[in-house]
Amino acid sequence: MIAPDSFKPFTPEETQRILHHLQQPAVFMNMTCGWPVLHWTAEHLSECLGDKLVRFRLGRKDETKTPLFETQCSYVEAKLEHFLNWTRDHAGRDVGPFCEYPVSAYWAYADYKYIAMLFQDQPSMFEDVKWSEFGFEGRDGKESTLWIGTQGANTPCHLDSYGCNLVLQVHGRKRWHLFPPEDTVHLYPTRIPYEESSVFSQVDVLHPDPQRFPAFQGARAHVVTLQPGQVLYVPRHWWHYVESVDPITVSVNSWIELEVDHIARVSEAVTKAVVCALKSAPSDDNTDDWLNPTEEGVGSHDENMQYLNLAVRSSAQQQRGLCHREHTQNERDTRPVKRDSRGEIRTRCDMRGESVPFRVPFGPHLIPVHCQQEDPPETRGLTTEDVKPSRDCEVKSLEDCTARSNALQRTELASAVNPSITQCRQCESADTKSQNSSEDYEEPTDTTITTNDLLECLVHPDVIALVTGLLLERHTGSSRTSAPSSLCNSPSLSNM
Repeated sequence: MIAPDSFKPFTPEETQRILHHLQQPAVFMNMTCGWPVLHWTAEHLSECLGDKLVRFRLGRKDETKTPLFETQCSYVEAKLEHFLNWTRDHAGRDVGPFCEYPVSAYWAYADYKYIAMLFQDQPSMFEDVKWSEFGFEGRDGKESTLWIGTQGANTPCHLDSYGCNLVLQVHGRKRWHLFPPEDTVHLYPTRIPYEESSVFSQVDVLHPDPQRFPAFQGARAHVVTLQPGQVLYVPRHWWHYVESVDPITVSVNSWIELEVDHIARVSEAVTKAVVCALKSAPSDDNTDDWLNPTEEGVGSHDENMQYLNLAVRSSAQQQRGLCHREHTQNERDTRPVKRDSRGEIRTRCDMRGESVPFRVPFGPHLIPVHCQQEDPPETRGLTTEDVKPSRDCEVKSLEDCTARSNALQRTELASAVNPSITQCRQCESADTKSQNSSEDYEEPTDTTITTNDLLECLVHPDVIALVTGLLLERHTGSSRTSAPSSLCNSPSLSNM
C-alpha cells in the first residue's frame, strides 16, 4: 500500500542522523511519495527533451566471464523517441542510429547524464527531485544524474572514490550487487580503464572465472532489487555492480560529498599522474583503449603534477579546519565518543547525564541490504518488495564476516611481502600434489610483465593509500595516519 503524500516516516533531521550512523547499504521506503520525479518515465522524458540528442552506450548481451567495460562498448547519439521505438521493436518506426544494432543482441544505457545539462533550458525540472527531504537543504535535480536503460544494461563492478550515494528508482527495477570495502582483495581492483574517481573490478561478478580470480569466492555479496519509489543508500567505498532487470528503467542519483574526500582527491591525483605517465609513453603494449570515454582526455605530466599540488594544498587547508573544529568541540566536552556492546555509536550524554546509544531504526521504512551468505533462511533471496521486517529489526553485524576476510587478506598480503610463506605452503601441500598424475603437472612458464601488470601494483588502492599518507606527512605536516591503508592499519579501503 502506498503511503499518502503527506506521510514521511522520517523527518529531514532524523534522516540525516540515520545516514550518519549507517555502516552498510539500506533502502528507504515511503520517503519519496509525492515527488514529481516519479512521473519521469522514458515516454515523459522523451516529450520533455524533444529533438535533443542523448548519448547511449550499447553493449552486446554475450556472456564472456569478463566485465564489459565502457571502452569496449559502442556509442550512438539519438533522440529518446528513437530509443523508445527501438526498444518496442516496431517495424517501420524511425529508430535513428539504433538501426545498426539489433535489439535482440544489444542493450542500451544512457548513463551519467547530468540533469543540470539535460534540462538547462527547463530549470523547473530540477525541482522535481527533492533531496532536501533527506536533510540536504537546497539539493535537487541540479546536483543529480539521470540513468535510462534497457533490460541487461549494466555498470561494471566498481567503487567510487568520493562521497556516498543516494539512488532513487523512478521506473522499472534495478538489481544491485554490493560488496563491502573490506572485500577489495577479493575483487581484483584495477585502474584500467582509467576514470577519475572509479576503481574497477576485473571480475564479472555474475559469471566469475574461478581460474583467474579464485579469491572472489570469499567476497560477500549484498544484493537488492530496487523498486520504483525506493531510495538506496550506498556508503562510502562500497563496491557495486548494477543491472537493469525490466525492459526500460529510469533512475536518479546524487553523490553526497564528505569531509574525508579531501584525502581521496590527493589519492586520485597520485593515481592520475602515474597512470597517464605510464600509459602515455610509447610502448608496444600500450595499444589498448585505456582511457574511459567519460574522461575528456589525457593531461600532460605538468598538468597532472599541478593538479596533485592543488589537491595536497587543499587537503592541508581542510585538515587544519577539521583540527580547529575538533579542538573547539573538545574544549566543550573532552569525553570520547564510545560504542556500546553491539558497536553502535553512543551520543555523549542525555539530559540526565546517561549515555544513550543511537539505534538505526530498521523496520518497514528502512530495510538493510543483507549479506547473502548471512541471510536467515526465511528471507534469503527476497527483495525489498517481499521482506516485511518489524520496526525493531536489527541489522546483522558484519564483524564476524569482516574478521574472516581480514585474516585471509593479511595472509595474502604477507605472502606478497615474504614469498617464503607461499613456498612453505607449497611444501605442505607437496604430498597432496604428488597424488596427482604427472599429466596434471605443468612446468612454470616465464611470463612477460606488461605495463598494465605494473600499473595494477603501482596504483593498487593499498599502495596509493601509503603514497598519499607519505605525501601528506612530508608536505603538510599531517600524520601518515591521515590516509591509512590496509597494509598498515586494517584490510579496508574505506580510509583510502
